[in-house]
Amino acid sequence: MNTRAKLFVLGFSGLSLLAMSSLSASARIVCNEDGDCWHAQESYAFPPGVHVEIHPDNWRWKEGEHHVWKEHEGRGYWHGGQWEVF
Repeated sequence: MNTRAKLFVLGFSGLSLLAMSSLSASARIVCNEDGDCWHAQESYAFPPGVHVEIHPDNWRWKEGEHHVWKEHEGRGYWHGGQWEVF
């Protein structure tokens, strides 16, 4: 294989890896005012009046902060200990 062909294969391989990495799930961590946190697989427009903080998937709360994990399937949010669907 000549140098030009090797460069083409190398470039194509790099672009393929980049494309596959951009297809990975872009999860987020969402936390409400009560400290309930859960993972969201999609970006949602939360209803008006819902106070949540959206963090990247690698976010961790600091020692001494009051947060708990409360996972739930589907589109919604935790409010007053109840899962509210929207």
